[in-house]
Amino acid sequence: MIDFEMFSKYSKPGPRYTSYPTAPEFKDSFDANSYVKILENQDKNRKLSLYFHLPFCRSACYFCGCNVVFTSKDDKKERYIGYLEKELEILSHHLDINREVIQMHFGGGTPTFFSAEQLERIIKLIRKYFKNFARDAEISCEIDPRFLTKEQVVVLVKGGFNRVSFGVQDFNSTVQKAIHRIQPFEVTNNAVKMAREAGINSVNMDLIYGLPYQNLETFKKTLELALKLGTDRFAVFNYAHVPWMKKTMRKIDETTLPTPSEKLEILKYTIDYLTSSGLRMIGMDHFAKPSDELFLAIDKGELHRNFQGYTTKGGADLVGIGLTSIGEGKAHYVQNFKDMKLYENAIDKGILPVHRGLVLNADDILRKAVIMELMSNFKLDISRVEKEFKIDFFDYFSDAIEDLSSFIEEGLVSIDEENKKITVNPTGTLLIRNISMPFDSYLKKIPLGKRKFSKTV
Repeated sequence: MIDFEMFSKYSKPGPRYTSYPTAPEFKDSFDANSYVKILENQDKNRKLSLYFHLPFCRSACYFCGCNVVFTSKDDKKERYIGYLEKELEILSHHLDINREVIQMHFGGGTPTFFSAEQLERIIKLIRKYFKNFARDAEISCEIDPRFLTKEQVVVLVKGGFNRVSFGVQDFNSTVQKAIHRIQPFEVTNNAVKMAREAGINSVNMDLIYGLPYQNLETFKKTLELALKLGTDRFAVFNYAHVPWMKKTMRKIDETTLPTPSEKLEILKYTIDYLTSSGLRMIGMDHFAKPSDELFLAIDKGELHRNFQGYTTKGGADLVGIGLTSIGEGKAHYVQNFKDMKLYENAIDKGILPVHRGLVLNADDILRKAVIMELMSNFKLDISRVEKEFKIDFFDYFSDAIEDLSSFIEEGLVSIDEENKKITVNPTGTLLIRNISMPFDSYLKKIPLGKRKFSKTV
């Protein structure tokens, strides 16, 4: 049994750790020249993961934290395709485009807000520059079921896409109205059928708990409907309410948001329901069927985490292309401009549209390895960390071990000093962000009242 009121004390601002150091630590002093210098010394044996940001949406979904551009004008999308081509041309002079591509993802915005013909042109542009795709490359696209046609699905399949992720969030009509996203079950059902019939083998679905007017009973119905669709993989996210960052979130009545204890109750039920239905919890917010590669990866300890969530495609350099895209290497992060004019101006000058980034030091790389291992696999092999980084773990992280004491006392975390293992128990996984935070040296420098992150619970 979980004492949800007791767990509520852990509801505090904290990172989601899609990166470490986190994005607020990126520096404006890291510019296009900084990135070019890194690419000049790139390891050409490392694989590539490509992320393309297609930022346009017709209207705002109030819960959304993504970087989007609202428009109904087709000429803006046409113009953007032109700049993607120019960016690829500039990038090809610095990045070895012959490196093997093992992963590619279209994110947004709403990628399927682009027409079938426009999507086909974008795919052809990419294939013009990147010709060395692995035979088993994971090629995926985020899809808003409200904007999907058979023609678009055919184009995606023809372009090699083998995974789609449908944005659903919640099937309840009251919740949908409050978040400004009316999407009846039939719309999503038809979109899933289109994908399946076209030959897409892996269908993912995004759900969010913590939205206005949600409660345990309404979310139970959403889960039941979602399972009816035969979904292979779920991402069930905790709503990140950050109105100081996203103006559209100010349209949400905060008094209608569920409490931390209610959200924990929803999460606990979600875990129990999906796992009893044959799926397995992967990381802190994903669930997968036994046939899914994520299911197999967690047993092997081969799960990885990046800006797209959990993946089995580790050891690759992530290259972000398009407005506000983020890239990641062994010791760097890089992000493109968020402002369209600045993005276009840089490209017009023939330089990469880099806004900011970060070069990781030795301590960053060590802490990144520890945090990402905990976030991915809920355990840590201390011996392996000591061997790889040539440290005494308990000495180096003595303050973090001390900060974990409350989790240890409550039985959420166990530290086996003799066998050098840290293990988070199933209940503790609900608080994995909190459990990872003691290893974050940057977070400790920010007073609790000034931490600009979403609540962990």
